[in-house]
Amino acid sequence: MKKSLLTVTALSLGLLSFGSVQAQDLAVKHFKGVPSETYQQAISNLQQYNPKLSEIIAKDTLTPKDMAEIHQLTYTLENAIERIQIHLQQTAKVLEEVHQTSENAQYDKTLTQGRIYLEQSNLLIK
Repeated sequence: MKKSLLTVTALSLGLLSFGSVQAQDLAVKHFKGVPSETYQQAISNLQQYNPKLSEIIAKDTLTPKDMAEIHQLTYTLENAIERIQIHLQQTAKVLEEVHQTSENAQYDKTLTQGRIYLEQSNLLIK
């Protein structure tokens, strides 16, 4: 009886450690991705990394290697999208200031904020 219990215990421990190794093999690795410090850098990263994603996604079926590449690419793409969102939020805020200052006849501030808005928004259309 003791021998059976020992065998079952040893077998259970072996299966647990095997499961642990398998889980580690399947664990998702996290990457930082290429940073997008500026709006221009974010656009550049989209221009560079979207075609890479497109090439993989164009396949009829994906391999584990494809999935790993997609996973890694998305970190850079997410960084780029986040920077673009920040730029859009900042631009919208400046535009609202232009709106408010023009409404309140604040000439100098309207000129200053209007120029900042145009500089920021022109990046979106170039």
